[in-house]
Amino acid sequence: MAVIPTYPGVYVEELSSGVRSVAALPTSITAFVGRALRGPTDLYDVPDQVPAVTNSYADYERLFGGLWTESAMSYAVRDFYRNGGGQALIVRLYQANAQSVARIVLATTGHDAGGAATGPGADLNLVSANPGSWGNRLRVTIDDNTRPNEPGEALESLFNLKIELVPDSGVASLQQLPDLGTRVEEIHSNVSCVPGLPNSLDTVLLNRSKLMRVEGVLTSAKPDTGAANVSVQADDGAALASGNFTGSAAARTGVHALLKADLFNMLCIPPYTAAGEVEDTVVTEAATLCRGRRAFLILDSPNAWDEISDAVSGVNAISATVGTDNARNAAVFFPRLRMPNPLRQNQLESFASCGAVAGVFARTDVQRGVWKAPAGLDAGLTGVSALTVPMTDSENGQLNPLGVNCLRSMPGAGPLIWGSRTLRGADRLADTDWKYIPVRRLALFLEESIFRGTQWAVFEPNDEPLWSQLRMNIGAFLQTLFRQGAFQGSSPREAYFVKCDRSTTTQTDVNNGIVNIVIGYAPLKPAEFVILKFQQMAGQVQS
Repeated sequence: MAVIPTYPGVYVEELSSGVRSVAALPTSITAFVGRALRGPTDLYDVPDQVPAVTNSYADYERLFGGLWTESAMSYAVRDFYRNGGGQALIVRLYQANAQSVARIVLATTGHDAGGAATGPGADLNLVSANPGSWGNRLRVTIDDNTRPNEPGEALESLFNLKIELVPDSGVASLQQLPDLGTRVEEIHSNVSCVPGLPNSLDTVLLNRSKLMRVEGVLTSAKPDTGAANVSVQADDGAALASGNFTGSAAARTGVHALLKADLFNMLCIPPYTAAGEVEDTVVTEAATLCRGRRAFLILDSPNAWDEISDAVSGVNAISATVGTDNARNAAVFFPRLRMPNPLRQNQLESFASCGAVAGVFARTDVQRGVWKAPAGLDAGLTGVSALTVPMTDSENGQLNPLGVNCLRSMPGAGPLIWGSRTLRGADRLADTDWKYIPVRRLALFLEESIFRGTQWAVFEPNDEPLWSQLRMNIGAFLQTLFRQGAFQGSSPREAYFVKCDRSTTTQTDVNNGIVNIVIGYAPLKPAEFVILKFQQMAGQVQS
């Protein structure tokens, strides 16, 4: 703050440099929406648990149960991390069937105000923290080896609760689950069933437990000591439908649960229908969400595309489903992947490619930058045995001009991504601005980074000091990217410009509280076609 001189002498004042750096945001946080074995859902849990953040496939296994034959999302997340993915946001959807959550009923003993037992009380019902048959493997043990939390607290009302997720419940439908060998244990000490206390059981489980919740209202009745198993078993719910995904933007359900996330860069919705497809209404909703959040939608080719001709005739339908305004933020990849399924004796099966493709995107961003096309010999697909539709160069040449990105198997390189066009990248559209994936993703990266990095300017005095600070801060950000090779040009003048002065902001704009910043940059476009020209020499000998 400014120094106010009150006595003769020397005063020291520290001045701000005016530098407010624009931070480069992440470019490869990938959101997955679909069915999972267990874990928080968009409907049943504390809001801040959805979407859940995972930083490795081990995180996904711990929170959501790992691979499951009924969950295409589980395989897609595995492929994402297998191919170099870093951080994922998971939205688990659940369609209730008969019994959503498992229940354990505990007999209780009532106590009077002095802590003396008064006889049997109302049963205490504990339920699994989120739906699914995983809850059938829960076990609860109550003991009285307690100590008071606070002076004067009645010891008779306290108890310890141990919750275990045991390896095998004996339920036939669980025999195929991959995590039967894991054992998870929680111990909640010195808790009480007296409502309103800081250590009341309902509050403790809500805030600290990943496994169980209290059903209903506590009645001060203390559970009897001993062990208890699940008395009402849950199922894994019904198959998902389009309504589970489209959800409600107001309630933040379905894909709109991602509105609660601070940032995501890519969105994958693995096929969920019995036919292995994603319904058109879901694709449209997801594409619209991505446009609003400056994210990129990675689409799998329909399962029905089992020949080149299917892709040629079907790509227009996908573009129409995504929508003209959304197509620049989406890309489709063909064909699907052939990989061994560890839950089916490693038999080769067809899998969606979106997770593996997103992993390659993330790997390329780290190694080269978001401005590098995630395609080519460096864009190999790890864990892929084969492709469902092998293709030749001429067949690839049919699809590439249509904006369909091909997955190819190259000699010596194996399966890899061999295309980098958005759905606006068809040659007939002549949309040269947003034809290529790296060009579009670079634009989304710049827009989001500068949008967040200039929030400080809101309500600042709208005059030259503000304009010069904006020019300096945005220019420094773009200069850093230029030095990393993000733009064309041999000098900053050729690569980018930032204008914010009287030529962009008129007096009328100032009167209306508007400051206009014009940013130009020269993006790098991939060398999609490398043409080698050979010429025979006439045989003259040069002296």
